[in-house]
Amino acid sequence: MTSRDLVLNIAVNMGRLGRYSFGHQSSRVSQFLIDTQNYLDQLKDFHPRFRPTYDRFMKDFLYLKSTLPNSSDWSDTAFTWASILTHRAKLA
Repeated sequence: MTSRDLVLNIAVNMGRLGRYSFGHQSSRVSQFLIDTQNYLDQLKDFHPRFRPTYDRFMKDFLYLKSTLPNSSDWSDTAFTWASILTHRAKLA
């Protein structure tokens, strides 16, 4: 899988995370956090232009992983990254 494909898969998962957290489906949130982490583990070689986005995303993703998905801020963060990563995937 290319870096672009991995980033797009992560973006789709972030949208799912936003939707499931907003709907209070915590088991699905856990599932997609794990799935997203698996994609991140595969994302090794990407273009240097993508590095700033990756670093900012990782900071927020680690925050999401360490907090309960029980607020609209949590969902908003996931939805925001879904959009950002969709647009920035071409840089990866």
